[in-house]
Amino acid sequence: MTDAAVPDILADLDWRGLYGDCTDRAALSARLAAGPITLYCGFDPTADSLHVGNLVPLLALRRFQLAGHRPIALAGGATGMIGDPSGKSDERSLLTPEQLAHHLACITPQLERFLDFTTPVNPARVVNNYDWTAPVSLLAFLRDIGKHVSVSSMIAKESVKTRMDGRGISFTEFSYMLLQGFDFMHLRRHFDCELQVGATDQWGNITIGTELTRKTLGATVWGLVFPLLTRADGAKYGKTATGTVWLDAKKTSPYRFYQFFVNADDADVLSLLRTLTFLPRESIAALEAEIQRQPEARAPQAALAREMTTLVHGAAAYASAARASAILFGGSVQDVDAATFADVVAEVPACDLARARLEGDGVPLVELAALAGLAASRGEARRDLAAGGLYLNNVRATDVNGRATVHDLLFGTYLLLRRGKRSYAVVRAPRA
Repeated sequence: MTDAAVPDILADLDWRGLYGDCTDRAALSARLAAGPITLYCGFDPTADSLHVGNLVPLLALRRFQLAGHRPIALAGGATGMIGDPSGKSDERSLLTPEQLAHHLACITPQLERFLDFTTPVNPARVVNNYDWTAPVSLLAFLRDIGKHVSVSSMIAKESVKTRMDGRGISFTEFSYMLLQGFDFMHLRRHFDCELQVGATDQWGNITIGTELTRKTLGATVWGLVFPLLTRADGAKYGKTATGTVWLDAKKTSPYRFYQFFVNADDADVLSLLRTLTFLPRESIAALEAEIQRQPEARAPQAALAREMTTLVHGAAAYASAARASAILFGGSVQDVDAATFADVVAEVPACDLARARLEGDGVPLVELAALAGLAASRGEARRDLAAGGLYLNNVRATDVNGRATVHDLLFGTYLLLRRGKRSYAVVRAPRA
């Protein structure tokens, strides 16, 4: 890891807006000051990828590790079979064992990407709660776990109360918090884990775990929750018009991931810089001053997109996404791979052309501009070209009789046309 270490983790969480609540902050603060602590956070395999909303608790594990503590990322092979009712108004559809196995295989490398497993001082670990839950019989679970938690305390939890006041809740989902509590008890017994962290919607599940661990082991443990990642208007952050922003590059490409953050609203960007990045206070303060001085430059958005894309997809993917984004501002089309350029194509109007027409002498640029909708007619396109306002592959066209041929095709398929500074269109000439 290259991020700067944070000695006072709770103070840093406060400043970043990441502190939601704690079962006993004063006692936890004293315990953290006394020496390294083992903590965990759980991630159920409800999909075959984590998403932007999972980053707050996942990066919190990294923040604690940087502060010298020992993080455990828990993959919920057992709890994923039940489904967490928190934040859900309807019963979840149960996943098949095959679906769960596939999802676990996909998200485990993502959990591992953000933590350091090689440091000799405080290495991270990934565990799967199926390993200790599956061997326990139903009768043993009811006798040894269920008897320590009252139904009244479970009903009082917000995640259950909301469902009972609405469409109801099955015994299956009602039992979820017992399984999560069992995880905490197991990790305290076998890994000396003293702290569970998660989003605020996990508060009820976490406090069941602290209660169960205290009653069964006589051990003191703590729960700490972070606010959900939301926009300034209160809506959950991490979705676009086309759906969820995933961490898997196959589901959300690095270019689209980059675009999601570079297009952050001014009202959200400073909060996102604090909650999602590892930039120090002075760097974020400088960006805050910059947005006041020159908001049109969108320097905080550029910094957010750089930090997040590099963190999730790596420096090379960030560089490629940034170059691709620059294409729509007149940048060179060189050094961008075909997959990234295809993402750029999806951002602008496009039309198709028979490839055979580009053979030989090709097609006049003025015809292409009219075909692509950049000009109302060939005459208008010719006037644009004569005035120096027509571009092919982001290179200004200077010949009023200029033509495009197969040799101009980018990645053997595309012609990128531009009128003026910002009007783009793509002509596709795919191979038969």
